[in-house]
Amino acid sequence: MTSVSPVALKRHAPLLYSVALSCLLCPSESWSQTTQSSQTLDPVVVQPSATPQRARRATNGNASRAARSRQQRNVAANTGAPVATPTGPVFAAPTLNLTGTTSTGSRLGLTRLQTPASVEVISAETMAERGQQNLIDAVTQNATGFTASPAPGNGSIAFNTRGFTGNGTVMTLYDGTRLYVGSGTLTFPYDTWSAERVEVLRGPASVMYGEGAVGGAINVISKLPLWVPRNQAEISLDSNMTRRIAVDSGGPINKDVAYRITATGNMSDGWVDRDNTSNVEVHAAVQIKQTEDITWTISTDYGDRSPSRYFGTPLINGKLDESLRFRNYNVGDSSIRYQDSWNQVKTEWQVTDSITLRNTLYYLNSQRHWKDVETYNFSAATGRINRSDYIEIFHDQQQIGDRFDATFRGHIFGMTNEFVAGFDVNQIDFKHTNNSPYGGTSSVSLTDFFPGSFAATTTQTVPGFSTTTNQYGLFAENRLSITEQLALIAGIRQDEPTINRTDYVTPGNSFEKSFSATSWRAGAVYTPIKDLAFYGQYSTAVDPVGGLVSLAATNKNFELATGKQVEIGVKQSFWGGRGEWTLAGYQIVKNNLLARDPNLPSMVVQVGQQSSRGVEASVGLALDHGWRIDANTAFLRAKYDDFVQSVGGVAVNYAGNVPANVPQNVSNIWATWAFAPDWSANVGVQFVGRIYADNANTLVRPAYQVVNAGVQWKADRNTTVSFRVYNLLDEVYATSGGTNQWLLGLPRTAQLAVNVKF
Repeated sequence: MTSVSPVALKRHAPLLYSVALSCLLCPSESWSQTTQSSQTLDPVVVQPSATPQRARRATNGNASRAARSRQQRNVAANTGAPVATPTGPVFAAPTLNLTGTTSTGSRLGLTRLQTPASVEVISAETMAERGQQNLIDAVTQNATGFTASPAPGNGSIAFNTRGFTGNGTVMTLYDGTRLYVGSGTLTFPYDTWSAERVEVLRGPASVMYGEGAVGGAINVISKLPLWVPRNQAEISLDSNMTRRIAVDSGGPINKDVAYRITATGNMSDGWVDRDNTSNVEVHAAVQIKQTEDITWTISTDYGDRSPSRYFGTPLINGKLDESLRFRNYNVGDSSIRYQDSWNQVKTEWQVTDSITLRNTLYYLNSQRHWKDVETYNFSAATGRINRSDYIEIFHDQQQIGDRFDATFRGHIFGMTNEFVAGFDVNQIDFKHTNNSPYGGTSSVSLTDFFPGSFAATTTQTVPGFSTTTNQYGLFAENRLSITEQLALIAGIRQDEPTINRTDYVTPGNSFEKSFSATSWRAGAVYTPIKDLAFYGQYSTAVDPVGGLVSLAATNKNFELATGKQVEIGVKQSFWGGRGEWTLAGYQIVKNNLLARDPNLPSMVVQVGQQSSRGVEASVGLALDHGWRIDANTAFLRAKYDDFVQSVGGVAVNYAGNVPANVPQNVSNIWATWAFAPDWSANVGVQFVGRIYADNANTLVRPAYQVVNAGVQWKADRNTTVSFRVYNLLDEVYATSGGTNQWLLGLPRTAQLAVNVKF
């Protein structure tokens, strides 16, 4: 076992008490904590599993497990520091985690080095240090090759990666459970305060989570109950008058029960005019150790958000006029509200040292409402902005389901083998109420105008349609260690969803449709020396056409789109854990896109094809004198191979064009410097290449670079004061938008925050 010397403790006592404890609980092959003596931030203990699986395999009998549990509780009681579970890696630095386990790339609890895929972990400490308080910032500013296209219409949660965009092809999950996307919208999770970490999988993820993940998956892992008392609170204020308060409390109730409660609330005046926002999020969890081998975790989450009602800045003759940057062209009484609740009961049973059973029962509910004017076009003839699409929409969505898996560890012909199999079953009820066909128009001046109110239209807001989707999936994954250096990993999943749609406006468009889809992947990992892994993988995936739970009658006869990927790469942790690097190359081909018949443009056929190929690289270094560098970059060539669309009644093939909202290069660079005792500073630069705003590639959103910087001061062991400036150079840039209006990014914003632990 590694340990921290008394000399090191004496030199760095305020910081290293918890580090020393972590080292005592961490296997000898883990990274050395003493290399980070210059860091001024508290280390994070990551607990990816409620039950310590791998450590249990190394012990025999209930007596050993009970003794180990008592020892951990006694140490925690004496130190007041968090205790790491045996599977929970204690990262040498917030961003160095190749040897840590993840649950997103595999159900077998493999480390990133053991997984034949591109998987990243963004720890809670990383997000806190860099001031990333929402999921969009955390992913796009840290993960390799990710951008986002947030808009009020899609719930402001929509990601792009590896040439594929939107909630239909880049999946978002919470604790490994997906909320099925209704009408292209996802509204939870959004705040990072309740997240222990965010795990990111680049490339097809259907074999893990089912249809809808050709591009990748983002898995937000919530904070687990704590077995030692720990409390913290944070308040912040920024130059947009964003007021934020957050609390986090956890600890044992008795020797067998522990809890965790986090809550955060935000209110803001917004950075465009007339755009007050607010949100509240609460996460509560209780963990019960029924026995040393059976653990129950019961959690509930609630989010209530009144987000931005800014739908973008209209272009003037196809160009952005920066003088309109802070104008909000929505009506004065516009309103948007999202209410989400998420309830889970997780059970883990360590039957023997080689058999583990896990079950997750969940119920999700999402209520959404929009009432606003969403489209703004500049009229060259009048010099005014014509507003249209007076939209009112309600979403009523519930999802109930259960996921079970069993893991078996043993040997086949003398070779170590790990196998997991299980099922995923759920029912999704979705109701869409609207005032389609969204009439209403108005015209306002460019600068000096009365915003007006939501105009009455001839169409009332009435139920449009509802669907009930029943889905079940069977999955399995296996890892066979041929030698100590070579392992083969394979997985397969079969999904069988059935959609029953009731159309209230046109009853003749009601239907029932069933799909059947098989996803699989096979890969190999070769580790010639310790902590250096070469890997290769072939994987397949499926995507719904236009969204599964909101499938329209016009698309009911089409099959699921299919994708396949080939990826090769190398990963290494080196320099005693103070450095790591990854390199990956891939090609993805997606077939069965909806396209127009070249000979009959009015007819839609399923013959389109889209592809992307690229190279991604990352590096992390914890250097001497308090320096830490993290950088990643992605270069890709995404294009339509065959994509015919009707333009003015004429068939136009966009083959060779770049899909909209897809940058061809994305990079992130972060530098952190602990320049004095109890002081640290960081600066991050996000580079996003130019983006086409339409599939015809006639309009380009320019490339941009956003610089964020901050300074942290630990006033004492439990108090941290942070000053940050977002978009330091006040770059004017667009995050999403089409040919008529663009949604602009946050302007230069200063923030002061105080975090207190007690």
